[in-house]
Amino acid sequence: MDRKTQEQKNLTGTLIFAVFTAVLGSLQYGYGIGVINAPQKIIEQHYARVLELPMDEVTFKSGNETGESTVHPTVTMYWSLSVSVFSLGGLVSSFFVGWIADRLGRIKAMMVVNSLAVIGALLMGLAPLGQAHALVIAGRLITGLYCGLSSGLVPIYIGEISPTALRGALGTLHQLGIVTGILISQIVGLDFILGSKDLWPVLLGLSGVPAVIQTICLFFCPESPRYAYIKLGREEIAKRILKKLRGEYDPTKDIEEMKREKEEAASEKKVSILQLFKSPNYRQPLLVSLVLHMSQQFSGINGIFYYSTSIFTKSGISQPVYATIGVGAVNTIFTIVSVFLVERAGRRSLYLIGLAGMCICAVIMTIALALLHNHAWMSYLCMVAIFLFVIFFEVGPGPIPWFIVAELFSQGPRPAAMAVSGFCNWTCNFIIGMCFQYIAEACGPYVFIIFAILLFGFTVFTYFKVPETKGKSFEEISAEFRKKKLKGLKATEMEYLGSSSEA
Repeated sequence: MDRKTQEQKNLTGTLIFAVFTAVLGSLQYGYGIGVINAPQKIIEQHYARVLELPMDEVTFKSGNETGESTVHPTVTMYWSLSVSVFSLGGLVSSFFVGWIADRLGRIKAMMVVNSLAVIGALLMGLAPLGQAHALVIAGRLITGLYCGLSSGLVPIYIGEISPTALRGALGTLHQLGIVTGILISQIVGLDFILGSKDLWPVLLGLSGVPAVIQTICLFFCPESPRYAYIKLGREEIAKRILKKLRGEYDPTKDIEEMKREKEEAASEKKVSILQLFKSPNYRQPLLVSLVLHMSQQFSGINGIFYYSTSIFTKSGISQPVYATIGVGAVNTIFTIVSVFLVERAGRRSLYLIGLAGMCICAVIMTIALALLHNHAWMSYLCMVAIFLFVIFFEVGPGPIPWFIVAELFSQGPRPAAMAVSGFCNWTCNFIIGMCFQYIAEACGPYVFIIFAILLFGFTVFTYFKVPETKGKSFEEISAEFRKKKLKGLKATEMEYLGSSSEA
């Protein structure tokens, strides 16, 4: 009872305001992911007019057997680039998160990167005034640069200002902000709101609004007390910030914790990215980190987020945009549910359940899409499979890769591991955004069988290679990796001895 009262006391108005302000960056990130989806056909038509391509080759050409419209290859290329260049910007800028956060401080860093969001939004909003395809692609690239930085700065700031007892709960608001942003973009992207022929530039340009609001609010937010003490060495300022964030209390315990963290960071040598790859001690946890991030992106989830409207259209759904909004709503609800599941169940078991469930759903989607023309009710089966696919994603593969990397590495190699993992995630995101539409056109209804095979492989890898990290210290996790390594070496030695005796 006493502890609960203390936690409630720590949740001050200043803390709530600071966390809300930071999460506006996550909301903008999510908006950037989802906003490009709904107005796809309208933007493709606009690209065709600007590029002076014949309209009958771009839309509503129904000479093929399925009766679907076909798109000119040039338009497809520019559209795929419009979608995927967002991730290209993110993977480049993700390497500079730590540098800008330490160089400027958390608050100033968020303020500075918001300028990228505003520039990107202006380019997209003004696209009809020039070469629309070039301006949209440039705007998406700059917005991606912003999101790569923001997606690192927001969790850092929230983690550093939150009380220990509330750090997990407040930390998950970053993921919740992302999925809420996706949902908002899907709703305002409806053709009778902003997803129309005349208003689509406004829809894209609105992505800069959260950045403007956040910049204004950041003037009233305190700097991270950890940054003030550990990086700047200003103890008195750190104490004042802590009292501002948590009310009237004795900050001695928190200052002592920061002091230990500072000493630990000073005693443990920082590991470079090159050293991370060279050292055999980090090989297993690095492999696990990279495969988990690959499994998140190559699961097929971004194929659904980026191209859900066209997938539902092919499924025979009469109002595909509303089905897409349904996906966004389910995604948001189960992100909230996953907060409680992750804290109660193990990371490994949830990841296995998520991957296996998504694999089964991908197989069902493939069957439903293949038999759609013979059985109309298959459209409903496909829709159910997509919703379940999203649910299983949020159970494990969605949230877990982002925080498990920090659990697998100690203070020294952690920054390099986070940078490499972030780069891997954004690279895979770019590949999916760039290639999915081409693969979908080449494979037709069998496109998700590719993801089913990948998901099966990731499930097997997780079962044999990924350790459980819930409630374990770094030393315990490290010992588990060493145990697995010794087991592998003994197995190899036994095989060698067996083959020698046979000879």
